[in-house]
Amino acid sequence: MLQMKCKRLFKSLLRMSLMAAGLLFLLWLGLAQPSCRRNELSSIEVEPDRLREDVEMLSMNFFPRDWRSEENLRKTADFILEALEAAGAEVKLQPHMVRGRHYWNVIGKFNPEVEPRIVVGAHYDAVANTPGADDNASGVAALLAIARLVGERAPEMPLDFVAYVLEEPPFFGTADMGSVTHARALAESGVEVEGVIVLEMVGYFSDEPGSQKFPSPLLRLFYPNRGNFIALVSRSDQGAWIRDVKAGMKGATPLPVYSFRAPIWVPGVDFSDHRNYWPHGIPALMVTNTAFYRNQAYHLPEDTADRLDYTRMAQVVVAVFEGLEFLRP
Repeated sequence: MLQMKCKRLFKSLLRMSLMAAGLLFLLWLGLAQPSCRRNELSSIEVEPDRLREDVEMLSMNFFPRDWRSEENLRKTADFILEALEAAGAEVKLQPHMVRGRHYWNVIGKFNPEVEPRIVVGAHYDAVANTPGADDNASGVAALLAIARLVGERAPEMPLDFVAYVLEEPPFFGTADMGSVTHARALAESGVEVEGVIVLEMVGYFSDEPGSQKFPSPLLRLFYPNRGNFIALVSRSDQGAWIRDVKAGMKGATPLPVYSFRAPIWVPGVDFSDHRNYWPHGIPALMVTNTAFYRNQAYHLPEDTADRLDYTRMAQVVVAVFEGLEFLRP
């Protein structure tokens, strides 16, 4: 009798274990979207020192870059405008007025008459009293580097490069974000948009065990515990866009590429400008080092240019460029 009870208990525990394993497997499929699709290793090289120069220019020469620093924000916008124009883009400033102050998004277009278009964006403002090297001078430097690659190698691609103003508090999550103005104008113009890729903090990496944190301990089962990868992040219904961009970036460089999609109530999913394209039905994701889940200098004065890994940042640039090429019909 005891032996039969033990067998029944064992079978019950086995069924429960299999069910739990099955649920975890389904959760992994939904969140991480694992795929065998990948690109070929790229032969393109991006100079890390050029990235460092741009990050230092933005985080040091144009410090501070918060919403009250109108003069420095205008200097930053001019710097970005000149860099995009030098890369071969058709450039313009998009006015954005908030609280009686004048701000600008910077837009650079390649092959502007062709649709559908892809938008690559990054915000250029920073939190008050912080240099904002990783957040988000790194994203802007990467944006400019990708634009230079496009100008040199694929100027016929239908791409819009956009540098947004006023992503940071006190405007984050409000209608006063610069990307709200851009997304609305894009939707009202009737231009067909394939999708949006927002570069949000792409310069900080760490090989230390435990350097990568997560919004839930459960995610430790699915992702590395070292901050040595780049992530594609968006909400649950953006799976198709995530899969396509990820397939183009994955394998293009030695840098590991992971993806994460989840409901917007999961912290971090909508923490950048990509959020403002969703209301218009435009697919959008964020390419990121996961911000404060890895970089402990997030929104602090310690977010300085000397802490960034420009070699791996260069790999992000190459991966995104190859991803754009991969998306071409």
